[in-house]
Amino acid sequence: MLELDAWAGGDLAAEIVRIDLMYRVVMPRFVTAALMVVVVLLATSISQAAAQPRSASVDELAAQLDTLLTDPALEGVTVGVVVRSAESGEVLYDRGGDKHLPAASSQKLLTSAAALADLGPDYRFRTTVLVSSPPSGGVVAGDIYLRGTGDPTLVQDRFDELAAAVASHGVREVRGSVVADDTWFDSVRLGTDWSQQDENFAYAAPVSALSASPDSDFNVGSVQVDLAPGPSVGAPAQVGLTPPTSAVQLDNRLTTGPPGSARQLAADRLHGTDRILVAGNMPLDGRPAHPLRSVADPTGYAADLFHAALARHGVRIMGATRADATPAGAVELASLDSMPLGQLLFPFLKLSNNGIAEILVKAMGRRDANEGSWPAGLRVVQRYVATHGVDPAAIQLVDGSGLSTANLVAPDDLTAFLVAIQEEPWFDQWYAALPIAGVPDHLVGGTLAARMLDTAAAGNLHGKTGTLTTTSALVGYVTSTGGERLVFAIVQNGVVGPPTKDVEDAFAVTLASSDV
Repeated sequence: MLELDAWAGGDLAAEIVRIDLMYRVVMPRFVTAALMVVVVLLATSISQAAAQPRSASVDELAAQLDTLLTDPALEGVTVGVVVRSAESGEVLYDRGGDKHLPAASSQKLLTSAAALADLGPDYRFRTTVLVSSPPSGGVVAGDIYLRGTGDPTLVQDRFDELAAAVASHGVREVRGSVVADDTWFDSVRLGTDWSQQDENFAYAAPVSALSASPDSDFNVGSVQVDLAPGPSVGAPAQVGLTPPTSAVQLDNRLTTGPPGSARQLAADRLHGTDRILVAGNMPLDGRPAHPLRSVADPTGYAADLFHAALARHGVRIMGATRADATPAGAVELASLDSMPLGQLLFPFLKLSNNGIAEILVKAMGRRDANEGSWPAGLRVVQRYVATHGVDPAAIQLVDGSGLSTANLVAPDDLTAFLVAIQEEPWFDQWYAALPIAGVPDHLVGGTLAARMLDTAAAGNLHGKTGTLTTTSALVGYVTSTGGERLVFAIVQNGVVGPPTKDVEDAFAVTLASSDV
């Protein structure tokens, strides 16, 4: 009996056929020899006949791709391109595939696969509530601790679940403080070489073992700024935060303009603070806006949301909110687990969530070296990719999301990696979590939902996009009309505008339309 792993499917379920041929031939030696010659010649001619069409189709594909790479939009752009057979790993096309370039968010392919291998698809983040002494008569005499391990899925409702669990123990008063414990990770909040200009935005939010998300896309470490017209022309616009929090202050200088006036909105977090300046003009008939902005102190943000949730559930806190480690001997009152990593992959990869990438890196470091840091976690990623087609000396990783331009990887290594990991037991689950070209559903098409619509790549290509100010990438899998799954990477550096995305799309559609 052959037992397949629970995640096995697709390739692992391929039919296995054994054919036993038994011949007993009695004839003169010269007849046997003659037949052997005929068989050899026939086999050779069949092999050559099969090889010629494939060679011709590969040559034709190469010519088409060469033409695409002469697009004027690529003038001055450094491009690395590799196409491989997913089954054999054979390189079918290579133009600059050995160039080491920033791969932007396509680097999440490495991070996510390493996390599945190291942490496992069933890994969950746990958040725990503890008290310094057991409650007595509904009163906790000391502090109440909120201890995090990096859960990026802590939205407001989840804090309410924890608060309800505390109240279910009969707790009505905490005479100490709400203490936020983020010591599962180190205190380094921002990645190497992240631009200060990016720090305002959710995609560059500070990383903490205890944070919060404003939405079900899990934009961890950020808050949603809600902007709408005021009641009349000249009145201040309406502003607010989701979730409501006193950890972030709004300075509202946004005014309501006449109907049809220009919509000019700015919402900027002042560097090093949690004060967001909102300014500009919101037309009286203007549609509301909901930009996301990072929070400078994600730990304090989570503590504030938990404090408010306790109050909603009838638990009064006497002390101020602060951050500290949970003392030994603290008593657990409640805990909450995130969804498993195998499920978290979908918002992570489909939506290219940077925060989840960095949290996973630190979680791997904590698991393997008892150190929740970027260096410790990236060592885990390096070790993993080194056993799956990548020369560790040829890549440079400084974060998990690809946000830093100091990350360097060659398209040749990216494609070799994608070929190698097809043997992993969790591959089908990981493959399904990649964005799918031309499928509009938010958590199916992801960052490729509006690309390659109504083409041979739509519903076919599974891949990872990558975008920085001067970098663009598309890396993944696509099946040709000839029925062969191809692995490809196109990475561009020195990009000056969006037309290069059109080149990527044309490249991918050409692969999907080929008869290789």
